Amino acid sequence: MIKNIKNFLLAGLVCCAFGAATTSCSDDLGNDAVATTRTNAATRLAVMKDSVAVGDQLSVSMGSYSTILGIDADGDWTASLSDTSWVSISNHAGYGYTDRWSFLRLSVKKNEGDARTAVLTVKTKSQQQNITIRQLGTGTDPGDTFPSSWTTLEDFLLGYNLGNTLDSNPTSATGDGWWEQKWQDSTPTTADWETAWGQPVTTPAIINAIAERGFNVFRIPVTWYIHMDQNDQVDPAWMARVKEVVDMVLATGSYCILNVQHDTGAAATAWLQANMEAYNNGAADRYKKLWQQIATTFRDYGDHLLFESFNEILYTNSDAGWTPPAAGNDAYEAIRRYHQDFVNTVRATGGNNEYRNLVINPYAATSTQTVLDELVVPQDKHANHILMSVHSYDPYNFCNDNGEWSILTFNDECRETIDAVFQRVTSKASELGIPAFFGEFGAIDGKKDPAERIKYATYFGQKLKQNATSALWWMGLIDRVSLNWTEAEIVNALFNAVK
Repeated sequence: MIKNIKNFLLAGLVCCAFGAATTSCSDDLGNDAVATTRTNAATRLAVMKDSVAVGDQLSVSMGSYSTILGIDADGDWTASLSDTSWVSISNHAGYGYTDRWSFLRLSVKKNEGDARTAVLTVKTKSQQQNITIRQLGTGTDPGDTFPSSWTTLEDFLLGYNLGNTLDSNPTSATGDGWWEQKWQDSTPTTADWETAWGQPVTTPAIINAIAERGFNVFRIPVTWYIHMDQNDQVDPAWMARVKEVVDMVLATGSYCILNVQHDTGAAATAWLQANMEAYNNGAADRYKKLWQQIATTFRDYGDHLLFESFNEILYTNSDAGWTPPAAGNDAYEAIRRYHQDFVNTVRATGGNNEYRNLVINPYAATSTQTVLDELVVPQDKHANHILMSVHSYDPYNFCNDNGEWSILTFNDECRETIDAVFQRVTSKASELGIPAFFGEFGAIDGKKDPAERIKYATYFGQKLKQNATSALWWMGLIDRVSLNWTEAEIVNALFNAVK
């Protein structure tokens, strides 16, 4: 997208340089600027961001950030900044047109201090717009020894999901599935649960092998409900096993993200649902009890342990829930309340949880525009300790096996789909004033041509680097029994792209 805009600007400047007032030009954005007419009428001026007028205020996050602003003007214009020590613009003047915009790139440096402002002034012969750019500061409270969410994300390189392990669970609520038959004459142990979905018991050797390859963030998905009694108390043996795995990760110097996994989702057994009826009829109380126990267990752990509110929460525990509801649906209100409960409960346990970095997810952890529009950052007693996570298996038909609809070649349309995901996510994160990363991603259909999956890994990695963020691949890549890297070329492509 950025390359396209640069090319568009260059094409427009070249046309104008040759004095072509009615020259036919074409740009890489897919808009043909045919019979573009330069004008200096100066009757119209608006600064646009994502096709919306900016107005007199533009808030940006405390991290390094850049965005493209459109100048909708029919008169030649100039742009200036009141402070260039931390904010810059790519060009300071442009032409006015009757039928297209000019563009400039606004960039800000990471803020290591207090909140700050600068004024961007755009002028034509008879019009002027002043925009106050406000950047959040670190805002850390006295005694806050934890790095901010921004600093933490900067330390993420690439991550790995330890999936199909502590998240295993029966998907049948009727007691007649294969899962129930497997242990009909015995009580499963923690090892039985951990290996039920085909992975071995986690060992330090497994974690070390992944960390030594360069993955420095581990997400530990955990399903809890099957290990909770009628009073919502977690089985001490299960909590102890979760603690052991977390300790393995932290022993490597890596970051660890601990969550609530298949308590949400489309399975009949999923109890944590995004609707106000469920919220008001026991789900919220159970959720708070669960996080109180998890947070208490880990409250003395250091800043490399993060908590994630939940996985892919849906309004109903059926496949219908994968289609996000319309804006204004009470699913989004339920998510807002769960997130606030999550933050309040963790903070109330004290210790290092006072400042621990916490991760929130939008509906289904997806990145569609409506879902992102509905996401709200919960109130927190301490600033800059919340991150946003989304999941991206985009394009879906390339990353997954979808039968006859599968996309077999990673082409320009795939790249455009990924570009759009990054644009939506980074724009929303900037609006919310929190950093964002991808808690799950990957071209996980192993039947696809490895060369095409390598193209995907390379491109996604490049986008991560361009946007100063990180992502965690969904399991695979390594045989956890033999510790052989079964998809080493994909791993190499990822690290070559992000470094």
